[in-house]
Amino acid sequence: MKLHTISINDLKRRKAKMAFLTIGLMVGIATIVTLVTLTRSMSSDIEQKMDEFGANILVTPQSNGLSMNYGGINLGGVTFDQREIREEDLAKIKSIANHKNISVVSPKVLGGIKIDGHDVLLVGVDFESELKMKQWWKIFGNEPKSEQDILLGSDASKVLNVAPGDSLSIKGETFKVAGVLDQTGSQDDALVFARLLKAQKLLGKEGKISMAEVAALCSGCPIGDMVTQIAEKLPDVKVSAIQQVVEGRLKALDQFKRFSYAMAGVVVFIGSLIVFVTMMGSVNERTVEIGVFRAIGFRKSHIMRIILFEAALVSLLAGFLGYAVGMGGAKLALPFMAESKNAHLIWDSTVAFGSVGLALTLGILASLYPALHASKMDPTEALRAL
Repeated sequence: MKLHTISINDLKRRKAKMAFLTIGLMVGIATIVTLVTLTRSMSSDIEQKMDEFGANILVTPQSNGLSMNYGGINLGGVTFDQREIREEDLAKIKSIANHKNISVVSPKVLGGIKIDGHDVLLVGVDFESELKMKQWWKIFGNEPKSEQDILLGSDASKVLNVAPGDSLSIKGETFKVAGVLDQTGSQDDALVFARLLKAQKLLGKEGKISMAEVAALCSGCPIGDMVTQIAEKLPDVKVSAIQQVVEGRLKALDQFKRFSYAMAGVVVFIGSLIVFVTMMGSVNERTVEIGVFRAIGFRKSHIMRIILFEAALVSLLAGFLGYAVGMGGAKLALPFMAESKNAHLIWDSTVAFGSVGLALTLGILASLYPALHASKMDPTEALRAL
C-alpha cells in the first residue's frame, strides 16, 4: 500500500475532524484574502478620491515684500513689485520629468471689480480643470457653459441678491448667473467666477495669470521633486507644496495598510494554532495505528510523510476554498466600505497563488511537530493499548 493511499483513507475515516480543520484554515485564508483585496481595492479608491481634494502644489508670482514692525508692534506689510505669470509659461509644467504625476493644472487670474456698487473679487478660471479639481463643489443651477456665464459663491450671491438664471452687469457687459455654489466654508463663498479669457479682458490682464494650482496624483507622490522641477522650468515664479495635504494622504493610506496587515497576522497565528491542535489531536487518537505501522517496518520518515501529506491535502483544499470565499466576501464588502460608488475589485493572480501557497505552508509548518511526535512514537508502547 502506498503512503498517499494511507493518508487519503485516513482523511475519509475522519471526515468530521478534517472538515473542521479545513473550515478553520479556510476561514483564516478567506479573511486574509478579503483584507488584502479590500486594502488594495480601497487604497486605489482612496488615492483616486484624495486626488479630488484639490491642489497640493501652488504656483504664484515672485514679489518683493516688506514687513513693518515698530516697538514690537506688527504694522502689517507692504508688497511691491507685484508680478504676473505669463499664461504661455504654464505649458512648461507639463514638460517636467514627473509630468505623469500631474492630474490637473488650474490657472487663475484675480482682480477686484465693482458690481452694482459692491466691491467683489473676480476670479477667472478654466471651469473644466477647476471643476475637476474641486469635485466637492455643489452647484445650484448649471455649470457655466458660455463666455457670458458666471458662477457665484454663496456669500457673493447674497450680497448681490441674485439667483441662478438672473443677469448681472459687469463693466457694461451682461452676464448670466449660471449657478451658485453651496456653502463651502472657504474663500470661494465670496468670489465671482468667470471664464479665464473673459476675466482677463475685464481686468486688463490678457495673457497673464495671477496664480496656478496643481493637483499631483497621490500614488507615490514625489511632491518635493516636482516642486524643484517646476521651479527649474519657471525660475521667475514661486513654487510651494502644501505639505499637509500630501502627508495626510500618505499617512491615511499607510495606517489603513498597517491595520489590515496586523489583522492578517493575527488570523495567520489563529489558523496555525487550529492546524496544530487538530493535527496533534489526530496523532494522539491514532497511537495504535501508528504503532502497528512502526511494528510492521514503517520508518520514521514514512510516518512523517503520511501525516504531512494529510496536512498538505487539507491545506490545498482550504487554500482554494479560502481564496474563493475571500474574494466573494471582498466583493460584497467593497460597496459598503469604499468612498466611491465606482470602486472596483482588484483581481490579482498573485493573491490567488499566494493564498494557496500560504495555506500549504501554514498547514505543513503547523503539522511538523505532530508529525515528528508521531514518528518518534515507541511501537511497543503504542501496541500496549491494544
